[in-house]
Amino acid sequence: MKAGVLTVSDGVAAGTRDDASGDLLTGLLESDGYEVERLVVPDDAGEIARAIVELAESAHVVLTTGGTGVAPRDVTPEATRSVIDREAPGIAEAIRADSIAKTPHGLLSRGIAGIHGRTLVVNLPGSTGGCRDGFAVLRPALAHALKLLAGEETAHRQT
Repeated sequence: MKAGVLTVSDGVAAGTRDDASGDLLTGLLESDGYEVERLVVPDDAGEIARAIVELAESAHVVLTTGGTGVAPRDVTPEATRSVIDREAPGIAEAIRADSIAKTPHGLLSRGIAGIHGRTLVVNLPGSTGGCRDGFAVLRPALAHALKLLAGEETAHRQT
């Protein structure tokens, strides 16, 4: 399976910050057997949208990190919404609920999840903790979701 990791950060794109969250997500995905392609873009809706589409050309899942808060340049959800065909609100709701249970700052998360073609796209926070926790929420359902998107038979379809 192939995965894309898109880091959305002015600082990482400019080379003034390390991509700790992108590194973390890459490690988590690789430990689950995914082949990972990575991109980094600044907080620009057009660049974010183009990068999601580019990664989705070959990836089964694209995880974004960064740009999901309420700061003026946090536009990842809007960029994602512009390129997905359908939303998958349960994913974002579960990630947000888990975050809110751990920190009141979770209330400020605006991340979304959806489907671009047959690729699942999930927005995660820019912090390593938010990425780790969000991926932990997604992980148990990820393989099943990707099988459904690929049109494979699953247990619930066989009954």
